[in-house]
Amino acid sequence: MNHEEVAKRVAKALGDDNVITAAHCATRLRLIVKDRDSIDQQALDSDPDLKGTFDSNGQFQIIVGPGDVNKVYDHYVSQTGVKTATPEELKELAAQQGKKKNPIMAVVQVLSDIFVPLIPAMTAGGLLMALNNILTGKDLFGPQSLVQMFPQIKDAADMINLMSSAPFAFLPILIGYTATKRFGGSEILGAVAGMILVMPALVNGNDVASVVAAGKMPSWDIFGLHIAQAGYQGQVLPVIGVAFILANIEKFFHKHLKGAIDFTFTPMFAIIITGFLTFTVVGPVLRTLSNGLTDGLVTLYQTLGFLGMGIFGSVYSAIVVTGLHQSFPAIETTLLADITKTGGDFIFPIAAVSNVAQGAAAFAVFFLAKKDEKLRALSSSAGASAMLGITEPAMFGVNLKYKFPFFIALGSAGIAGLVIGLFHVLSSSLGPAGVIGFIAIPAAKWVGFFISIALAFVLAFSVTYVYGKRRHFGDDSTVSEEPVRYEPKAGDIVVAAPVDGRVDRLSSVDDPVFSSGAMGKGVAIMPEAGQVFAPVNGTVTVVYPTGHAYGLLGDDGVEILIHIGVDTVSMNGDGFETAVTQNQHVRAGEVLGTFEAAKIKATGLDEHVMVIVTNTAQYQDVQQIANQSVTAGEPLLAAQKESIV
Repeated sequence: MNHEEVAKRVAKALGDDNVITAAHCATRLRLIVKDRDSIDQQALDSDPDLKGTFDSNGQFQIIVGPGDVNKVYDHYVSQTGVKTATPEELKELAAQQGKKKNPIMAVVQVLSDIFVPLIPAMTAGGLLMALNNILTGKDLFGPQSLVQMFPQIKDAADMINLMSSAPFAFLPILIGYTATKRFGGSEILGAVAGMILVMPALVNGNDVASVVAAGKMPSWDIFGLHIAQAGYQGQVLPVIGVAFILANIEKFFHKHLKGAIDFTFTPMFAIIITGFLTFTVVGPVLRTLSNGLTDGLVTLYQTLGFLGMGIFGSVYSAIVVTGLHQSFPAIETTLLADITKTGGDFIFPIAAVSNVAQGAAAFAVFFLAKKDEKLRALSSSAGASAMLGITEPAMFGVNLKYKFPFFIALGSAGIAGLVIGLFHVLSSSLGPAGVIGFIAIPAAKWVGFFISIALAFVLAFSVTYVYGKRRHFGDDSTVSEEPVRYEPKAGDIVVAAPVDGRVDRLSSVDDPVFSSGAMGKGVAIMPEAGQVFAPVNGTVTVVYPTGHAYGLLGDDGVEILIHIGVDTVSMNGDGFETAVTQNQHVRAGEVLGTFEAAKIKATGLDEHVMVIVTNTAQYQDVQQIANQSVTAGEPLLAAQKESIV
């Protein structure tokens, strides 16, 4: 490859002054461009030295290949004078650009980043809460609850209720931790800010409305300001706002204070300023916003009838994402208190069909993700939790991650909401907003309720599955789950496994460069240890300073890329160490470097180690030898030489 000429062709195809910033990783050029439509895509697609292009997370990426991409990048930068950045800086800039171009999806991405780490806690709490509902719900197994029929299980039910409530009662602490980390601040200070919001000395967030209505809200008198002593138990949006403020205040002081003064006083300044702003501005503003939403929903139902129910159903889960649904119990209590006049609660049945739709979409992802056991486990448990009324695991852990399941569920819930309205389904009490929510619905309305629930499930599941099959997960129905083990033949070049772990298909990796085979054929290994060994005798052609990727040229001519994790270049070498240098000759089994899989996982990135024969085209085929699991040094791949006719 003539790297200088390739760089010239790339520059011409991209257009003059169209690239804002450029970076590169182990395999591709990563660019932020002004106008995607002005790029000469045909020129890039037909270039024999390029392996393809794609858009991802606001970046336009050009696949060049290991050992070549850095040289093409250097020539491109010198030729164009374009601004350069590290991959991590480019990722942040792309996120900022994304906010400008598509603010809705940018917000969705931020919320997903905040809530995905919390999925285990919410899943556990949700399933325990569902179990508690089964134990204590009346009219489920008879006129009495299980606890009433079997008093000996009461204490066990009480303990389960205690454990199920903990993640949600102290949700602000968990969100404070992950949100502050997402915004670039100290996650520990974020947790402290969350603790401040749920201190027992404050009026419990669930009781604020009634205390205010009674005129008994205590307040602080600070510099003439009367600041309400209101807590934020169960709240979402206010805590995220607090985390954003905290992170930016902390950054400000880190920038302007130095050394011991910064270390000593920045945490205190950040907490006290954030706390003051929280109780004086953030809380009151968002509480007012919540009250306005409440009044709007009541007006919507009263004026538009079943059409209003359809509209409400189509936005309910989006409201849950913001946390503003926490104000709904106050409305529901009012509706139920005057049930002879109102007829019942219109919010509960809409919540039930919305939750079922989100759960059905998550179940569809379970069936789509045939090759990703981690995603299958998450989507199945999250789907079950949503069916029983707890949707956060399904929404934040699965549906919002892939986006299309979430929006399909919104549409499905909207249609089911129309049916709810047509049947005039209202609840006569509060209960679990899911498939067992019929216990809160008058028996005369059960038919309409179950029809709506079934419609929400069928629509969300089927549309998510069909769309996902065609547009996202691909049609792999002809591929067996367990590939047949290939037995190497004389003349095959055998590539050993560089790490211990479970062997997965390359197509299961959530990165189009690897999963599409653009870099060549190979496999992905979910690692069980943190050492990387040379898979062949050969020369190290690529060693990235970040330690996340290695390129090797085998003595027999095979070219191998070992890429640790997906998008791990953004970690800037944190958790990675290299033991070799470029152009060093190594023997099979020699240590190339180490990595910490736990750190990769903690950042939310995929830990798979990709092992790819990048010169696949020079062989008749590249076959997978190892099946299911492999130990470093065992045969992994076989490159079959072209047969001579």
